[in-house]
Amino acid sequence: MVKIRLRRMGAKKNPFYRVVVAESLAPRDGRCIEEIGTYNPLADPAEIKIDVERAQYWIKNGAQPTDTARALLKKIGAI
Repeated sequence: MVKIRLRRMGAKKNPFYRVVVAESLAPRDGRCIEEIGTYNPLADPAEIKIDVERAQYWIKNGAQPTDTARALLKKIGAI
C-alpha cells in the first residue's frame, strides 16, 4: 500500500520534515516514490509547503495519508 507520510530531516532537536509518498513497508527515512512538500514545525507560524495537485493525484490513486499528513493536508486545503 502507498502512504503519504513525513520523512524526518534536520539535526538533533531541530526537526524538519519532507512530505513524501512511499510504500508502507519502507522505513520512515528510507526510499520514497516522490517528495511532494516540506513541513517546518519550528518556524513561527509553522511553515507548510505542499504541492496540492500532486497530493490530490496520489490520494485519487489510492495513497492513504497518515494522521499527521492528513492534518497538514487539511490545513492547506488539499483534502
